[in-house]
Amino acid sequence: MSNLRMTSDVRRELILSAAKRCFAHNGFAGTTTKSVAAAASISEALLFKHFPTKAALYAEILAEACQADPALHRLLDREPSTETLVILIRGMVKHFLNASASPDQQEAQRLRLMVSSQLDDGEFARLLYEKIRDLISQAFTASLERAIAAGDAVPVGREPLNLFWFAHHTVLMMVLTNLPSVPTLSYGSGPDLERQICEFILRGVGLNAAAIALHLDREAVFNAAQTSAAESA
Repeated sequence: MSNLRMTSDVRRELILSAAKRCFAHNGFAGTTTKSVAAAASISEALLFKHFPTKAALYAEILAEACQADPALHRLLDREPSTETLVILIRGMVKHFLNASASPDQQEAQRLRLMVSSQLDDGEFARLLYEKIRDLISQAFTASLERAIAAGDAVPVGREPLNLFWFAHHTVLMMVLTNLPSVPTLSYGSGPDLERQICEFILRGVGLNAAAIALHLDREAVFNAAQTSAAESA
């Protein structure tokens, strides 16, 4: 039984490896499950046993990339706390702002795919949101609970995880305005914009002004120290 399971796991990794090459070379629209199966030297029917659709295959590749991110591992290893909540939100804001400032072809393709999925059958968006939820939801909700218990935040509504999605959708929509060659809306740029977005989101999830000021400033000092150390190394 274990040998069969190992064979299945190895085959799954081979499919993912072949799919990464196909998507990188042909993009999402130009890649078919037939071409991925050919690149993996398997039948299309066997591919479907592991990944029922092309969208499921692409969503899994994106999830793997997130799981391999050292910054995400450091975040998920932290104890739930107000500080962890602020680091999570700030990290998400930084990620989307960086994508907005210089979106590469693959990043732009993923964002456009997310939008078109919402307007179509929603399959890709639904799968990707499930992957994000599985990765982040526990860290977010546990840290928010700790912040409330510490008096750093007040409860907002009855569904804490909704607050994460509200935050995610806010920064996602900001990035979408920058996808056209001429942005549809200009928010400006720089540290002031990042802080404004973070404050907006953190107030929205229930943090009070004192906690926001304390932890945002602490995180900014820590990041500046890391940058200085890296530049002097």
